[in-house]
Amino acid sequence: MINKKNKVLDIGSGNDKTPGAISLDFNENFDPDVVHNLNIFPYPFKSNQFDEVNIKSVLFLLNDPVKVMEEIHRISKDNANVLVIQPYFRSQWNYVDPWVKNFGTVHSFRFYDPNDIIFKRYQYTDAKFVTSKILFDEYILRPKIFHKFLIWFANKYPRQYEKSLSHFFPLDMISFYLRVVK
Repeated sequence: MINKKNKVLDIGSGNDKTPGAISLDFNENFDPDVVHNLNIFPYPFKSNQFDEVNIKSVLFLLNDPVKVMEEIHRISKDNANVLVIQPYFRSQWNYVDPWVKNFGTVHSFRFYDPNDIIFKRYQYTDAKFVTSKILFDEYILRPKIFHKFLIWFANKYPRQYEKSLSHFFPLDMISFYLRVVK
């Protein structure tokens, strides 16, 4: 739920707009608050403007996910919350949509995390995000018993799930809860 004091941005919200958020989309048919091509930078917002940014089921469709995350970092305040939802790399649905350009793994945001060895070793970008949590299939409506157990295990032990079970029992979506570090 959005705190009315917080300024929230939905990037590529389509018809799944967060109530009270500013919606940014390239498609005028969804009646966004701001129409903008998400592959063109900078986005039409001032720096350090948002307390929360949601990019649900969009990042994997864009040309340069690193640039998008750098732009999210620029327009977000320090300690802002960022939610990124994208297809899990083992999902069968990744290969149905011809627009998909990349997938998520439990390691997708490690090189943005200043506490992670990957960030320290390579420093690909100045945009810094700490991963608060990773959740799988968070929005599945009525999972069966086995699927519930699998989701529970994957959410409790995401790296172990990815390494040992995901190739046998793939889940579909992965959510990253990030915090901006300035």
